[in-house]
Amino acid sequence: MLGIGNLAKSIFGTPNDRKVKSVRPLVQQINALEPQFQAMSDADLIGKTRELQGRAQAGEDLDRLLPEAFANCREGARRALGLRAFDTQLMGGIFLHQGNIAEMKTGEGKTLVATFPAYLNALTGKGVHVVTVNDYLAKRDAEWMGKVFAQLGMTTGVVYPFQGDQEKRDAYRADVTYATNNELGFDYLRDNMKGSIEEMTQRGHYFAIVDEVDSILIDEARTPLIISGPSQDRSELYKTLNQFIPELTEDHYKIDEKTRNATFTEDGNEFLEKRLQEAGVLPPNQTLYDPESTTVVHHANQALRAHKLFRRDQNYVVKDGEVVLIDEFTGRMMAGRRLSDGLHQAIEAKEGVDIQPENVTLASVTFQNYFRLYEKLSGMTGTAATEAEEFAEIYKLGVVEVPTNRPIQRVDEHDRVYRTATEKYAAVIEAIKEAHAKDQPLLVGTTSIEKSEMLSEMLKREGIPHNVLNARQHEQEAYIVAEAGKPGAVTIATNMAGRGTDIQLGGNVEMKVLQALAANPQANPDELRARIEAEHAADKLAVLNAGGLFVLATERHESRRIDNQLRGRSGRQGDPGRSLFFLSLEDDLMRIFGSERLDKVLSTLGMKEGEAIVHPWVNKSLERAQAKVEGRNFDIRKQLLKFDDVMNDQRKAIFSQRREIMESEDVSDIVADMRHQVIDDLVDEFMPERSYPEQWDTAGFKAAVVERLNMDLPIADWAAEDGVDRGTVAERIREATDGYMAQKAEQFGPEQMAQIEKQVLLQQIDGKWREHLVTLEHLRSVVGFRGYAQRDPLSEYKTEAFQLFENLLEGLRGEVTQNLARIRPLTDAEREQMMRQYQAQLAAQAAAARPQHEGAEGGEASAHAPGFVENDPTTWGNPSRNDPCPCGSGERFKNCHGRLV
Repeated sequence: MLGIGNLAKSIFGTPNDRKVKSVRPLVQQINALEPQFQAMSDADLIGKTRELQGRAQAGEDLDRLLPEAFANCREGARRALGLRAFDTQLMGGIFLHQGNIAEMKTGEGKTLVATFPAYLNALTGKGVHVVTVNDYLAKRDAEWMGKVFAQLGMTTGVVYPFQGDQEKRDAYRADVTYATNNELGFDYLRDNMKGSIEEMTQRGHYFAIVDEVDSILIDEARTPLIISGPSQDRSELYKTLNQFIPELTEDHYKIDEKTRNATFTEDGNEFLEKRLQEAGVLPPNQTLYDPESTTVVHHANQALRAHKLFRRDQNYVVKDGEVVLIDEFTGRMMAGRRLSDGLHQAIEAKEGVDIQPENVTLASVTFQNYFRLYEKLSGMTGTAATEAEEFAEIYKLGVVEVPTNRPIQRVDEHDRVYRTATEKYAAVIEAIKEAHAKDQPLLVGTTSIEKSEMLSEMLKREGIPHNVLNARQHEQEAYIVAEAGKPGAVTIATNMAGRGTDIQLGGNVEMKVLQALAANPQANPDELRARIEAEHAADKLAVLNAGGLFVLATERHESRRIDNQLRGRSGRQGDPGRSLFFLSLEDDLMRIFGSERLDKVLSTLGMKEGEAIVHPWVNKSLERAQAKVEGRNFDIRKQLLKFDDVMNDQRKAIFSQRREIMESEDVSDIVADMRHQVIDDLVDEFMPERSYPEQWDTAGFKAAVVERLNMDLPIADWAAEDGVDRGTVAERIREATDGYMAQKAEQFGPEQMAQIEKQVLLQQIDGKWREHLVTLEHLRSVVGFRGYAQRDPLSEYKTEAFQLFENLLEGLRGEVTQNLARIRPLTDAEREQMMRQYQAQLAAQAAAARPQHEGAEGGEASAHAPGFVENDPTTWGNPSRNDPCPCGSGERFKNCHGRLV
């Protein structure tokens, strides 16, 4: 008998079915318009874009323009790329425009789907950002889909690292801009450190379409983006601590793998204290528990974590003498990303590479708060349903599963669980040999570089040719993925390396054509393509007969979503396929999250060596364990966000204040308000409310006015007058300082004074904000301990962060007022002296550049080359940079006359 919920589903369909059903009439409208748009000329398509732009910018609702805009875009894509969007792709585009996450399986053409909502929303003229997971995909998609936008009369830009400022500004001013999440976030922070509006690159945050949205908004959301500058060098401390860690025994520390934390025990602290005192790091009478030891204790803990929790070729690689982090979800290297709080330096000490100084945060933002800046946000991925709660709660995004264009034929088999890792890998090798023998292509998923390379060694011993795709082969990613669908191909991949590139059965025709043309540029491209397409058809048939792509995973990930992504590489566009997970009780997930009960079950069953348990119950219990881990990770991210939200409100206030200052021609009103507030604060300090005149500290007040306002005012005389109160004194000081600053403005000239005020304001805001970020970081690291006193760390953090922000604003007012009160134009004598100093400096530089013709003892230098004329470079011959200079000075050419060429 059906339950009420199941009965409702059978009659009305699931909520997802209803959403899909609701957009079908729109798809039918777009299809009905197709013949009309096919009859248009290329110029007519562009004309239609101009018409739609006019209507959108006049205020017509985009929902009303949607059918015509999508029909125009479909026709543009058909002409530019030869691709006609399926109905399911139009559906995905509609859901994106509505501000949802469209869950579309691998191979359903998400890259093309994004062009529809991007085109529609770009009609407003506000710019649309399409966000990808790496620079390769951003450039590829911008070039590929840029043809569609060009066909429709729209511009496309791409943003990438180390791009010139003007090129970057042009890219952001395009109708549609492709960029990575990292570059967008960093540009936002950089823009808010610029000195003028003209220098800023981004022009606003209207609509973003995030590709691989789960990777960007969930997996990467745990790490904030930080722009930093170097601080003090503590290299010797890291090296000293690093020497002691290998000496520790298991009694000296505890490791909690679930929370990825390592701490010293009491024995460990005693051992460390003794060794640090011997090494002279701690004075003999100082213990690790003294307040002065805080920094040493912190770095000792980081050294312990570096050794016991961070593994080479799993969490990081050493490349070109640098420690480069690996993204645990994608297996990709994260160049330029560093761990904070001295942890990265501890790993550098462990690996014996150059230790880069710790950094001070200059600006930071989390991905959650950056992407919440957009008026409208949407995303695409193959797997989002398991994280639907997080998307709804953090980003207010719904998840809609878009039906596949063709039914999925992939067979997902039950997991096989072995007792030991040795038994598991033996079974994996056998399964690979069996599939390879019948020409079935395999994608073998591993969880780390170390394991992928270990599996590679096993396959080499068995004589099975294969490719390895991990962080080390990052550059060949697209090529390896393109080859992965060929008959009998074996590709070992860490997690989701290769996301964004389809594995096509039989191989990728376009990639084969490009390779063949590169090898033989003189070949006829049409003949070459015809031959390759014929070969590909035969290869594809062989792969289809072998059962399609076989995804073989050697471990389950903490998140079901990552497992589903791996499975989703097989069975694209209705192709046959197969997926199977091989597990053992020694795998990290099984070991950390409850393998004991399963171990008892397997022992009870009396399993023989090499035997596996295969049962739906095992799958269910594993999924429950994964759901628990996902829930815990969500709580961690939610807590991180709650803390960052406190800073985000302050960040928005500071950044909007900066922008207001940069946009203003004249900031004298802001400066005057600050000055008047400083005067009011001084009155409150030295003439407290409800106090008698004889209780006023007029001497202290006078000294403070001289220091802060650079004016010597008769405060004591004013205070002694009959009937004078606090308000009168404040008013007189305001009038005096306003007159003083007006005089300065006359001396400098109004335009120059306006520039000086603006620059002083911006410099002080930036300096105070940087100090504030460091203070908040320190507060954040210690506020957790308040929980031991039964106080909520978050509310304590909010209260203290608010007080710190108040202090920042107060300090800002004081510094700006004081700096502006002390500036003055240079006198003629000072200007003359500066000019003399400048000329002397130029003369010294010229002397340093001039070759020395006399020897050290004052004798003659060696003779110059025959025919050498001092001021005629054509007579100097053609010496290389390191040859002796032909003038005979004895110097190398590059250090002598070569400096002047």
